[in-house]
Amino acid sequence: MLKRAVWQGVVAGLAGAAVMTGAEKIEQRMTGRPDSYVPARVLARLTGLPESSGQQPRWQNLAMHYGQGALVGVLRSVMAQAGLRGVWASAMFTAVRLTNDQILENATGVGAPPLTWPRPELAIDMLHKSIYAFSTGAVADALAARDGAGPGQRHAALRPGRHADVGPLPEAAARRA
Repeated sequence: MLKRAVWQGVVAGLAGAAVMTGAEKIEQRMTGRPDSYVPARVLARLTGLPESSGQQPRWQNLAMHYGQGALVGVLRSVMAQAGLRGVWASAMFTAVRLTNDQILENATGVGAPPLTWPRPELAIDMLHKSIYAFSTGAVADALAARDGAGPGQRHAALRPGRHADVGPLPEAAARRA
């Protein structure tokens, strides 16, 4: 399961990052909002690359944007392989994507906590991260579905809902995938 989740997650995460980038470009044309160089600055701080006070190299922005999308996409693929699929799983994953960004931005000193942001900026960021999460989820779910039901789905099939009298799947059945 884990080997499949890695390659499927990279594919799903790259697809999600591409969809998010397209949505950002459309939004920027509509709102006039300029490009953000936060991803490039985070990458520079993490790797020791030089930083400039203004516009950062585009390749650094793209490398961080797509690299982070691919890596975090692996977690969404693990969710899908385990049986956490669909809209609910993608909604949960949205929080993961937002948290990942904030940890990196705040730990490097490039960003500030979201509660300090202007509300329109926060709404735009949440929208774009949701687009990433749901796009990544759609691809991860489709790839995982080719492998059949995940352990969580097989457990739920025993008796839908959460019940105290339904124990865990036998270990062999949980690993079957």
